[in-house]
Formats: sequence, C-alpha cells, structure tokens
Amino acid sequence: MAADLLQNCRSVAESLDQIERRAPLVVEDYRNRLLERLKRTLGDLGVHLDPGDVIREVGLYTDRSDISRKSFACEAISTSSRKHQPPGSSGRKLDFLTQEMFARTNTIGSKANDVEIARHVIEIKTAVERIREMIQNIE
Repeated sequence: MAADLLQNCRSVAESLDQIERRAPLVVEDYRNRLLERLKRTLGDLGVHLDPGDVIREVGLYTDRSDISRKSFACEAISTSSRKHQPPGSSGRKLDFLTQEMFARTNTIGSKANDVEIARHVIEIKTAVERIREMIQNIE
C-alpha cells in the first residue's frame, strides 16, 4: 500500500511540474488575446490604446490567476507512510493532508483558465482520490 501511495504522490508531483511550466504561457496567451481584442475593438472606434492600461490589466489578471503557491502534502504523506505511529493517528493525519491537497487542487483549477492545466488538475484529483481511498483503509 505504501508503494501505491508513493506512486500516486509521484503522479501528483509530475502533474504539478507540468502546471508550473504551463502557467507563464497562460498569462502570455491572455495578454496576446487581450491586445488583439482591444486593437480590433478600439481600432474600429478610432481610439488609441495606451500600453500602460494593457500592462495594468495583464498584471491584475496575473495576480488573480496566480497558482504558484502549489505546495502539497505528498512529502508529508510519504513520510507518514514510512513511520510507525499509533493506530488511527496516522490515518486521521493523512486524511487531513488529502483534504488539503484536494482544496489546493481546486484552487489551481479555478484560477488556471487553461484547458491543459485543467487536464492536469483532473489527473491530480484522481490521484488524490486514490490516496484518500487508501488512507480510509488505514483508519
């Protein structure tokens, strides 16, 4: 069971790495789409586009969609799975850690606004659910 737990944690870590690599591209893509829409819309009206306004809007989007705080509990789970602890205490602790992982995954999914990141979020949720099922067997 410990080996399965660790494999699921590795799966989560791999997906998080992919998300981390993709996140900067999402902001860049947003900036490009925003510029294109604004140029098209404002160009038709004859309005000049101020680059400072675009930078400010992209900065706000970047702040709202920040998924960089992705710390997860997999390291704690793998450490706990190797320790000998009183019956019940490790199961409760691990259950709490999986709840935290699931909440952070939901946060990433809600902020990402990107199909590829959403796919990785689903993979993480699936792995976390498998971890949670194994932990329920521990309890």
